[in-house]
Amino acid sequence: MNDPLTRITIDPSICHGKPVIRGLRYPVENVLEWLSSGMSPEEIVEDYPDLEIEDIRAVLAYAAKLSRLKRHETLAA
Repeated sequence: MNDPLTRITIDPSICHGKPVIRGLRYPVENVLEWLSSGMSPEEIVEDYPDLEIEDIRAVLAYAAKLSRLKRHETLAA
């Protein structure tokens, strides 16, 4: 089984070094915002044909990994 996190890349020359999907200039944070707004993975890939369902799963896996960090800071709502 392939590691879904290999789909998430970080390159200082792409989107100011933010984590993106496969170097395609789709920041992880944007995909998370689309999901949290109620878009389904299917709607996202329909609107953004460069993306694949596996990319959405990789974004969620990345977010899950980040949530396991030891230090947490309070975020303003």
